[in-house]
Amino acid sequence: MFRKSIYKTPAQLRSMVEPGLITAAALEAVRPLVRAGVSTAELDAVADRLIADRGAESNFKLVRGYRHTTCISVNEQVVHGIPGELVLQPGDIVSVDCGAQYQGWNGDSAVTFVVPDPGRPELVERREELSRVTEGSMWAGIAAMASASHIGEIGAAIQEYIEAQGPSAVSGETYGILREYVGHGIGRKMHESPSVFNYRTPDAGAEIRPGLVLAIEPMVTAGGEETFVEDDDWTVSTIDGSDGSHWEHSVARHESGIWVLTAPDGGAAGLAPFGVTPVPIP
Repeated sequence: MFRKSIYKTPAQLRSMVEPGLITAAALEAVRPLVRAGVSTAELDAVADRLIADRGAESNFKLVRGYRHTTCISVNEQVVHGIPGELVLQPGDIVSVDCGAQYQGWNGDSAVTFVVPDPGRPELVERREELSRVTEGSMWAGIAAMASASHIGEIGAAIQEYIEAQGPSAVSGETYGILREYVGHGIGRKMHESPSVFNYRTPDAGAEIRPGLVLAIEPMVTAGGEETFVEDDDWTVSTIDGSDGSHWEHSVARHESGIWVLTAPDGGAAGLAPFGVTPVPIP
């Protein structure tokens, strides 16, 4: 049976730059509105408007049965939360996942925010630490993609980063890594092969070489890793009620290095602590 290659040509990689930048811009537009008193539907509308204004379309809306531009997950919700009437409260931890399709190519990215709460600094600090660890593990995985030979090394790097943080310095909690939800290839479709696990596996996985584009997206909890799908058939929440965090970038490996498609600087700031310098796609 004929199978498409998971590796893109240089021209195809260049075609993925703009949808990545549009995705990044949508999340940046949402950032200043993540505050107490704002509904998740309002955040979704801002992202939707920016994507349309840039001549693109929401690739989340292309998923069968889903009618929104973002997934917004709050507190114990980790991923796939549906935007709606929920109003953000002080201290909430909020993950916003978004994607854009432009001229047949896709971008996919997620960011976690913590709503300010001057009255509960300990809660804010604990949730900001969870977000920091999750984001750091994502960058560890992206950095591994620059030199790794197989995809399995990305998951190992993510898990090693999280384990190196040890129990939370603020709460003493041990971090959990979701096992049932993983990263993926991306290109003509938002979700393509191969799968990108956020933890060590016995399988080395596909070869990493020029033309590979991956959505690297660790999903981390402040407690157990077990989850359930809520009654809306989408929202994934922790069974133990612990907080969740989700960070994601779409990343291309090309002949000269790696480039983070969903970061305006190509990932330079996030990769600097790992000694990796991203190279624009030629």
